[in-house]
Amino acid sequence: MNEKHALIVDDEPDIRELLEITLGRMNINTVSAADISSARHQLAEHDFDLCLTDMQLPDGNGIELVTHIAKELPQLPVAVITAFGNMDTAITALKAGAFDFVQKPVDLDQLRALVETAIRVGDYSSGNRQTETRLTGQSGVMERLRQQIAKLSRSQAPIYISGESGSGKELAARSIHEQGPRADGPFVPVNCGAIPTELMESEFFGHVKGSFTGAVTDKQGLFQVAAGGTLFLDEVADLPLSMQVKLLRAIQEKAVRAVGSAAEETTDVRILSATHKDLARAVEEGLFRQDLYFRLNVIALPMPSLRERVEDIPELTSEILQRLAQEYGGETPVITESAMRAMQSYIFPGNVRELENVLERAFTLCEDGCITPADLQLGAATQQPVPSGPTTSGDEPVDPGIEGAAAPAHPVSPTAMALPPGESLEAFLDKIERQLITDALEATRWNKTAAAKRLGITFRALRYRLKKLELE
Repeated sequence: MNEKHALIVDDEPDIRELLEITLGRMNINTVSAADISSARHQLAEHDFDLCLTDMQLPDGNGIELVTHIAKELPQLPVAVITAFGNMDTAITALKAGAFDFVQKPVDLDQLRALVETAIRVGDYSSGNRQTETRLTGQSGVMERLRQQIAKLSRSQAPIYISGESGSGKELAARSIHEQGPRADGPFVPVNCGAIPTELMESEFFGHVKGSFTGAVTDKQGLFQVAAGGTLFLDEVADLPLSMQVKLLRAIQEKAVRAVGSAAEETTDVRILSATHKDLARAVEEGLFRQDLYFRLNVIALPMPSLRERVEDIPELTSEILQRLAQEYGGETPVITESAMRAMQSYIFPGNVRELENVLERAFTLCEDGCITPADLQLGAATQQPVPSGPTTSGDEPVDPGIEGAAAPAHPVSPTAMALPPGESLEAFLDKIERQLITDALEATRWNKTAAAKRLGITFRALRYRLKKLELE
């Protein structure tokens, strides 16, 4: 292993000595500086793997050094040491380009975790690591998004990912995790809106045996499960105010207390959050704490909608159809030029997730391995047709990679059927579909080929539905 070197910048001899001893025991060579001027001189003379700097220095503010390093040495992670409880300063430093922060009095466990993570940054720089998650698309907005993610993955600053439903917020969060120094640690996604309010504290922070009725064993919380990795708070706007207070403290203090425990436990997680709601408006309406909003929204990463990158639809379509063919068996269907144009003219309010659902439905409905506009069953929501090159006459099957534009498909007429009280639309439709398929199978003595013909669908479509409804 190559020797590692760290620059320590602090005007207090006792603090410098503590940091030198701690890093020395981690086999990291250290060089010290008492002010910004000396620090700049050391940075010009030597190569470092990490810089630790105090915020209050004799000849200036630590933010100045952070800004200098971010501009001149962007590959060097710099962490700041802040006064206890001074979160505004810490957030300012993170926005200026700091890798992370640690508060005084310095918690040595937190310091060691920070240093270990910072040292690994160089091993996960852009181009050195093959990530599993790929954000599909060659449009300009996607190229810029990938560049942003590569840059943000090096930091430990909390990131707020905003965007419409289905635009790929969790995919972006996974990409940040996979390209960063925590890639070997766990990625723990949690839908904040799916956890019952009364169980939230236990789910996030864990509980000890006997702390409440039903707590028959100790249980780790999400912060403990994500130790050394990333905790992704999806739909964070759905957190109740009572939980927002506790979450804010856990993030600021980098420590949690399990339900029923008298002791706090330090945590080492990176926080990423997302929601499709307008979080700033939720703050204005008093539904979300402003201090938590500023703590989560240190760096904002907006996700583009699918209608902002229409040119990516052919590539996305090709990738999705290939995946469906592998999952359900059979050949990858081709898609007609008019079907591709219909998709590029459709507004896709559900973004990529809706595109996946549309293609999955078309995959099961299409005949002879060819997807037509009728198979897509698109609604009436359309946008302006995208410019395209010369097109061929007729409606010949084309590869999903061909771009184009055309009039939208006709909307599907709604049914005049009432939804039973308390039942979701999806559950209601599944119940109807299950009954119709079961009746057809029983009428044909479970001859699937005959049942598919009776239902007016392909055998492949029936097989897909049997798997989906768990009827096999």
